[in-house]
Amino acid sequence: QVQLVESGGGLVQAGGSLRVSCAASGSIYSIGAMGWYRQAPGKQRELVAGTSGASTNYVDSVKGRFTISRDNAKNTVYLQMNSLKPEDTAVYYCNANIQLYRWGSPKNYWGQGTQVTVSS
Repeated sequence: QVQLVESGGGLVQAGGSLRVSCAASGSIYSIGAMGWYRQAPGKQRELVAGTSGASTNYVDSVKGRFTISRDNAKNTVYLQMNSLKPEDTAVYYCNANIQLYRWGSPKNYWGQGTQVTVSS
């Protein structure tokens, strides 16, 4: 059984910073791409940032403000969010492609989500 557990969300004023973390646990052989998505009320879930190997990508609205990083030894991915804006308010979800066995195919897993609220 694999779990992705997010932490670090909360309430912050506009211009502030937060760091959210996502740790994968369970019987894991390897983890490929990892990413952060968000979903605001009444909106579709969108990819905020992703990392695969040495490459990273960001949605245009967070470029220069958010940084994704990962600690492979801890099976953890982070999202550092700076200069937060009220429009960043959403539930943030962690996503990872995880291979459970050497000869198995990677499967996609989601965390339970963590609320980030930015007040104006």
